[in-house]
Amino acid sequence: MTAVTSPPVQSPGDVLALISAGSAATRAEIARLTGLARSTVSQRVDALIAHGFVDETADAGSTGGRPPRRLSLRTREHAVAGVDLGASHCRVALLDIGGSLLAVREDPLKIADGPRAVLAHVDRTLRTLLAETGRGQHTLRAIGVGVPGPVEFSTGRPVDPPIMPGWHQFPIPEYFAEHYGVRALVDNDVNVMALAEQRQAFPGTRYLLYLKVGTGIGCGIIADGRLHRGAQGSAGDIGHIRVGEREELCRCGNSGCLEAIAGGAALAERLTELGLEARSGLDVVRLVQEGNRDAVRMVREAGRAVGEVLSGLVNFFNPETVVVGGALAAVHDQLLAGVREAVYRRSHPLATHVLRIEPSRTGENAAAVGAAILGIEHALSPAQVDRALLQGGLKSPAIG
Repeated sequence: MTAVTSPPVQSPGDVLALISAGSAATRAEIARLTGLARSTVSQRVDALIAHGFVDETADAGSTGGRPPRRLSLRTREHAVAGVDLGASHCRVALLDIGGSLLAVREDPLKIADGPRAVLAHVDRTLRTLLAETGRGQHTLRAIGVGVPGPVEFSTGRPVDPPIMPGWHQFPIPEYFAEHYGVRALVDNDVNVMALAEQRQAFPGTRYLLYLKVGTGIGCGIIADGRLHRGAQGSAGDIGHIRVGEREELCRCGNSGCLEAIAGGAALAERLTELGLEARSGLDVVRLVQEGNRDAVRMVREAGRAVGEVLSGLVNFFNPETVVVGGALAAVHDQLLAGVREAVYRRSHPLATHVLRIEPSRTGENAAAVGAAILGIEHALSPAQVDRALLQGGLKSPAIG
């Protein structure tokens, strides 16, 4: 069998990838890691500095002699935006290109108002955040967008999203390219939530499942450190897996789907039938926090149903970590108790030997931050960096 080797580091973009990942902080370290001649390393680094990608400063820890020069990603004045569109909210986050959160704002907004109204609101909010943080539009390098429906990632267009009327095949990337002149990357919201958790909360985890338990139920999959979308972008749609012999009708037209049993909307409907005031998953959370016994019982039962489906995923995928987020995760003590009970009862001991089942650590910013990470990873990809250098660097961002 022929061994698979990594491609050699050759371009300035490859060198920047080493610097931004923290793998190399000096020219000498780059030469040692890559095998490139020192003169070639200097050419690459000088180009990155000249075009605003890298800073080089004297090491303050030097004790004598000529101090070593340390390289770091230039983050000031270079930003990315992350947009989280929910069924009834819009959250926009502004991050620097190193991943630090600069500003965030959430507003109530109905996704059913349609793409033009919603994206116009995003546009206004983003311009406000840029102004408030003292960054002009020219500092924006990329935009990431998470939406609550299926997305064809290669085109960034929603595909028959059930709770997004008027959004089918709407050209979201083209909208932002027209208004900002930068690349917009669009994905399902649970995928970007998984990305945020893996990159920021569990960076050493290479196999992770992120469960969003809210109005609906979905799963983001990190496999070998990378987001896994499947052949057509619909991987992780676990909300419509059948649970046992249950017969609850689902909005998809089938019966017994996990979403129809354990989703926030389904729980709210059943609590309403008991005479309680509950219109959404947020009302379910409120009732649990108030100590309502029916709500507590239903959330724990929902956790067991989620755990029953998750046990099959654990046996099949063998993740290191399962993260539970979404609206119902706000009462994770009750929800995770049911999830863990079912998973550890039904999964193979080897698959659960080191398994962690944890509540979300990125919380309400998960989707916005994860969407921004999509933008950062695009802007800092070797191919995009090399393209930007040819077209004038970060001061003149290129759509790619």
